[in-house]
Amino acid sequence: MNALLRSFGRIWAVFMKEMVQVRRDRLTFAVMVGIPIMQLILFGYAINMNPKHLPAALLVEEQTPIVRTMVQSLRTSDYYDFVMQTDDPRETGDLLARGEVAFVVSVPAGFTRKLVRGEHPQILIEADATDPAAASGAVAFAQTILTDALRHDLKGPLASLGGGQPPFDLVVHQMYNPEAKTSYNIVPGLLGVILTMTLVMITAIAMTRESEQGTIENLLAMPVKPIEVMLGKILPYVVVGAGQTLLILLAARLLFDVPFIGNPWILFLGVSVFVLANLALGFTFSTIARTQMQAMQLTFFFFLPSILLSGFMFPFRGMPEWAQIIGEGLPLTHFLRIVRGVMLKDTSLAQLQSPIIALCIFTAVAVSIAMLRYRRTLD
Repeated sequence: MNALLRSFGRIWAVFMKEMVQVRRDRLTFAVMVGIPIMQLILFGYAINMNPKHLPAALLVEEQTPIVRTMVQSLRTSDYYDFVMQTDDPRETGDLLARGEVAFVVSVPAGFTRKLVRGEHPQILIEADATDPAAASGAVAFAQTILTDALRHDLKGPLASLGGGQPPFDLVVHQMYNPEAKTSYNIVPGLLGVILTMTLVMITAIAMTRESEQGTIENLLAMPVKPIEVMLGKILPYVVVGAGQTLLILLAARLLFDVPFIGNPWILFLGVSVFVLANLALGFTFSTIARTQMQAMQLTFFFFLPSILLSGFMFPFRGMPEWAQIIGEGLPLTHFLRIVRGVMLKDTSLAQLQSPIIALCIFTAVAVSIAMLRYRRTLD
């Protein structure tokens, strides 16, 4: 019994020692508490597999009571948030390409006349199918929404049109991904996910290793400026990022048959800025972390919201507004718009200027913070 008590006492002593160590390592403790809370909030509130209130545009070329009833039914549904209505097709031409809307609903001129005559006029829905999960729900319910709306107007002499099959044809164009292949959405996104994971972690660990191994004094003794140290440390990993990009693009084309219809130089520009953003962020993490383990923890803490709130795993437009605001601050969100836009939509540089500018701003902020914190370590 005495031996058992002594053993328990030793275990208790080690336990108390470890608790003190955890309390002293505030960064590790914050990550241990923060990641479960983040997962709970993101999966509970931000993730929506059946996205609603998706941005859409209306192209209505005639104004009749029947058309107004159908338009109003779409507006009051939970699936469409119309940000624009026009009767000029040129105004909706590149909204899908820029990613500003997920759908363009078109009602052609003469729709009501053909409907009354029983000629089954067409309503066209152009859906951005680069993310099939985001488009499927709204497209599936469009027929039901429009058919139910017409029941209020198809009375009296038009009552015969209200029974049986819908008196109109709903034509859906799955833009940029006609077969709704998920690989078209996932594989280009993997390029951004892999670059984020590897480059941020490698850079953060590389600088932290200098401190742990005591070689940081060599850097401090060298006649180099902080920005020169930063560039010297991250430039080798630019080459690593280029190799990863080439490998993933080859695999996307040869193994998964993902099309590449855009300008490769635009993608090269986007990849370059995105790589620099991740490397600058990794350097910033290295100025915060004291050990390589802490650098890895910070990387995972950043990586989790990146894959959940960027639109990689779940439809971006289907998330609540507060989650979209957070997602707009993540470089992966903007890079996904670039890589999917270039590969699948042949998006022009002018149409991609917003995500490219956002990546440049993120990079500048990360570099500024890293330089400020690195100067502090020199004192």
